[in-house]
Amino acid sequence: MAPTELLRLASLSLLLALVVQPHEAYGSTRGSFLSNDGSAAVSGICATSVTIHGYKCQEHEVKTKDGYILSMQRIPERRFEGNGNAGTKKQPILIQHGVLVDGMTWLLNSPLQNLPMILADNGFDVWIANTRGTRFCRKHVSLDSAQPEFWNWSWDELVSFDLPAVFDFVFNQTQQKIHYIGHSLGTLIGLASFSEGHQADTLKSAAFLSPIAYLSHMNTALGMVAAKAFVGEITTWFGVAEFNPKGQKASAFLKRLCNYPGVDCYDLLTAITAVRDGVIAKYNYGRPDYNRMHYGEAKPPVYNISAIPRNLPIFISYGGQDALSDVKDVLLLLDSLKFHDEDKLMVQFIKDYAHADFIMGTNAKDIVYNQVLRFFKNQQ
Repeated sequence: MAPTELLRLASLSLLLALVVQPHEAYGSTRGSFLSNDGSAAVSGICATSVTIHGYKCQEHEVKTKDGYILSMQRIPERRFEGNGNAGTKKQPILIQHGVLVDGMTWLLNSPLQNLPMILADNGFDVWIANTRGTRFCRKHVSLDSAQPEFWNWSWDELVSFDLPAVFDFVFNQTQQKIHYIGHSLGTLIGLASFSEGHQADTLKSAAFLSPIAYLSHMNTALGMVAAKAFVGEITTWFGVAEFNPKGQKASAFLKRLCNYPGVDCYDLLTAITAVRDGVIAKYNYGRPDYNRMHYGEAKPPVYNISAIPRNLPIFISYGGQDALSDVKDVLLLLDSLKFHDEDKLMVQFIKDYAHADFIMGTNAKDIVYNQVLRFFKNQQ
């Protein structure tokens, strides 16, 4: 079932807030976020979307090895839970959002319908991640540096820096292996990272909703443009070394894109990803000599999805109306996992689900989230 018109408007408003309004990058501090000059900017996710519903929520900062400061939100217990279970260890779950949105996207529905709160109410320790490029992130600048803050990165940095940083942080806080949930871009960076064994010692299982691995069968105008338009590769279109996805040039680009025949800007909620030419490959520097400088070969290396450990418990849910995570492309992904242990791979197909339904569908709790819960509880 497609999202209601109200949810369509909500998602479009969220998109405009993220990519059209001239926000700076922010970092968290005690439930609010500050700009680099220290002035108050925007309330944190805990204050605006979690504690108002009666849940405890903690704001955390995580610094990546390349200097980005990411925010995370932790929902450690059920709503209105007393102190009787204060010493009880709960299984941590890390939730990763899609592209052009942030962790707040998971919380757009009511507490009875959004995934983080459903997980918390079922006894899990929920951690919501926010990647670089969202409102809830900033680039660390040393006090003796006058350099401005740029967005000089590609999606590979999400694999190499962001995901390892948040995994390490949650593991150090909980001392337990972690369940992972990704949607859209969150599945892409998870698949790429796990294929290289980055989280082998801290990952317990993974759930991929609307998985992105191959984009060779997209059938919408937006999808075809989006496949070549992720941060890092879009830069060559503008002729600039650093691309600010919230800047004036990006706004103009997105507005032109919205007027392109066949493009539905509603799909921009999660449309722009980093997969090109039907494979998951590392960033292409555009010239064979540059690629050789970084990779030792003329073309960017391909992430080998079949290298994901065969005994890793995996849940995959995909939809028949998804214009970005096309059914044929998901079947290619499943073919890459054909040697996976049969009892470790659970697959769900929902004929009438589209890309955003997995996070905003009003019936997602009954159709998808109950299956996710059952999957995780089987891994206890």
